[in-house]
Amino acid sequence: MAEVLIIRLSAIGDVAMTIPVIYSAARANPSDSFTILTQTFLLPIFINRPKNVKLIGIHTKSSEKSLRGFLRFASALVRYRYDVVLDLHCVIRTWIIDWMFRLRGRHVFMLDKMRKEKRRLVRRPPKDIQPLPDMTTRYADVFHAAGIYFDKKFVSLYDEHPLNLSTVREIAGEKTGRWVGIAPFARYRGKIYPLEQMKKVLERLSHEEGISIFLFGAKGEEERMLGEWASHCGNTRSVAGRYSLDQELALISQLDVLICMDSANMHFASLVGTKVISIWGATHPHAGFYGYRQLPELAIQTALPCRPCSIFGKKRCYRGDWACMNGIIPQQIIDKVKDCLKPL
Repeated sequence: MAEVLIIRLSAIGDVAMTIPVIYSAARANPSDSFTILTQTFLLPIFINRPKNVKLIGIHTKSSEKSLRGFLRFASALVRYRYDVVLDLHCVIRTWIIDWMFRLRGRHVFMLDKMRKEKRRLVRRPPKDIQPLPDMTTRYADVFHAAGIYFDKKFVSLYDEHPLNLSTVREIAGEKTGRWVGIAPFARYRGKIYPLEQMKKVLERLSHEEGISIFLFGAKGEEERMLGEWASHCGNTRSVAGRYSLDQELALISQLDVLICMDSANMHFASLVGTKVISIWGATHPHAGFYGYRQLPELAIQTALPCRPCSIFGKKRCYRGDWACMNGIIPQQIIDKVKDCLKPL
């Protein structure tokens, strides 16, 4: 029986993408024990996990933010007798933990972040866009390098623990017709479809017969804005900032389709087997961050020689016109939704 420590501290979407790999590995190797180290606020993502999967939370924004606090945490961590450490993050913090485990004779295996390939992908044109392996494949490669073998058989967080639909009924009532979700926000400007245009998408879809729309976002300004949108559109409800993550996952699992950005919501929907229409601007699915098992044809993007210009969407548009997002018209999104909602 092996004790395996898996490290991935951030970001939300990247941590979510570890789940198909970790759950598949744990189910294929029931005699081994897998412990996940991640941010404490991300622990609720790991619902319905296999019995041989444990969790450890870290607070790098508070108690473990300082070097002293982090070293205190790491020193306590390495006292546990893990046989293997899988570093799925590979940043300075995790390198420190790796080094401390190596000093104790532990085997450490690290993610290939493909930094050179990413730089090639986002350089100024002319360039040849070649897709990088998706993140779940790259995570799985770390497990395989450590001698932990499995197939990615994960489909949904509710595979082995069916959802109790009463949770969804408490939030949204009994489902009638088709349910469409819209999550219009992302962390960086380069990944956000113009909000006025997204509002037009909402307004037009809200007039479609038999469609109920749910708006997703965070507390604060996003919650305020989506509440205002919902108040002006029929058959629309904002759930932004109102429910816990496990409740939102339950609701997302019952959607017929979710419209979102290259964001954590895309990965949440992928974890519960919900179809996603994703909108891409400065970033690109070829960087490897596309939703797990999502259909490539459901990604909406503009063919521009400058794309992608950023892996994470945080760079400013060097053209100055954000053509990658502004070139997408609301009707493209609406047509894609209608295609998804057509009877099989």
